[in-house]
Amino acid sequence: MARYTKQDIIDLVEEEDVEFIRMQFTDIEGNFKNVAITSSQLEKALNNDCMFDCSLVDGMPPTENADMFLYPDLDTFTIFPWRPQQGKVARFICDVYRADRTPFEADCRYILKKAIKEASDMGYTFEVGPECEFFLFNADEDGRPTTNTNEQAGFFDMGPLDNGENARRDIVLNLEDMDFVIEASHHEKAPSQHEIDFEYDEALATADNIMTFKLAVKTIAKHHGLHATFMPKPRKDFFGSGMHINMSLNKDGKNIFEDPEDINGLSKEAYYFMGGLMKHIKGICAVTNPLVNSYKRLKPGFEAPVYVAWSTAGVNTMIRIPNIRGEHTRIELRSPDPSANPYLAIAACLKAGLDGIKNKIEPPKEVKDNINIIPEMEAYNRGIEKLPTDLLTACEEMKKDNIVRELLGESVFEQYYESKIASWNEYDSQVTNWEIESYLYKV
Repeated sequence: MARYTKQDIIDLVEEEDVEFIRMQFTDIEGNFKNVAITSSQLEKALNNDCMFDCSLVDGMPPTENADMFLYPDLDTFTIFPWRPQQGKVARFICDVYRADRTPFEADCRYILKKAIKEASDMGYTFEVGPECEFFLFNADEDGRPTTNTNEQAGFFDMGPLDNGENARRDIVLNLEDMDFVIEASHHEKAPSQHEIDFEYDEALATADNIMTFKLAVKTIAKHHGLHATFMPKPRKDFFGSGMHINMSLNKDGKNIFEDPEDINGLSKEAYYFMGGLMKHIKGICAVTNPLVNSYKRLKPGFEAPVYVAWSTAGVNTMIRIPNIRGEHTRIELRSPDPSANPYLAIAACLKAGLDGIKNKIEPPKEVKDNINIIPEMEAYNRGIEKLPTDLLTACEEMKKDNIVRELLGESVFEQYYESKIASWNEYDSQVTNWEIESYLYKV
């Protein structure tokens, strides 16, 4: 049920002394963009008449008519608590429509909505809970980001070991002012690494919340003289940052992943959903792990998944079934990272899982030992596949598996694929410090 009507918004803007409103949308690479308007233009925006030229936006595919309209989702209206309290700044998250008032096929929210519709047609509601990790590094004297830190805190440490404790607390308080329900926050394993977990919600709301969360984290960190980064692996010697995605399907108000009669407490639908994820995981990796840097995280020795495997016991497997049942029964996919476009990542996971249910795809046998210390040849002999080890391989897998092409549509898929290949080619042409140090004096 909608929270706000147009009149509610008009009343709120007046009562709260809102002067500026940001009309936010997300490009295909997962970057927040916006057109800012004053409150005098609110009625125009509420009538879906706010226009922009999408040809000027990086990450938007070329189109014959670049004039687009922003349709605000009224339920995403919120006031930024970190902005001035006189002449406040608020925002909407918007859908993008073409000049002929049809949805723009490259709009990430539209892509996720299509996947949600597919689930809805099968009677399902998709519930998602993310676990977003990030680093808080020092900024230099000019305010530019670095990867420097002078702390040595680890899991669940607190101040004074945890130098980011005050910033993290401030982030949580600002998020709560924006109606987030924060379940937990803590220091992660690597120095300067943090995690803040917020409430499970329906898929679209969760994707919107991830985008808002990243904006809030970066903004509040800057107020504390720190730089927040969601880069998966900013330092070779540190554990990388993941964005574990917890998933469940509801039908008629009931979590259908639960079956008390099963040895693992899982229903057939849960196994099939997991089977679909595992079948397509290599094909969706370029979406859930979209950067060259993403694959520096997916290496042995740093607790990130390396193999396509699942377990109810192993904490380091790609898919983990948390030890909680009933309405909280869920599947946790641990391979995605926080650089992913959340709309596309969640949509890809849903589409893969639904394919598993439709075609009754059984997952491989559960791996109960520590998968990440198994020698590669042993894993091969046991029929356990590896995740892609670099972005190029992930792109090749994406092209072989039609699931992302079906999700994005032909033209958006080609644009996304080409952008990832261009990133790989640019990276592949670099001469790195490692090469200089290894070869310059020897060859």
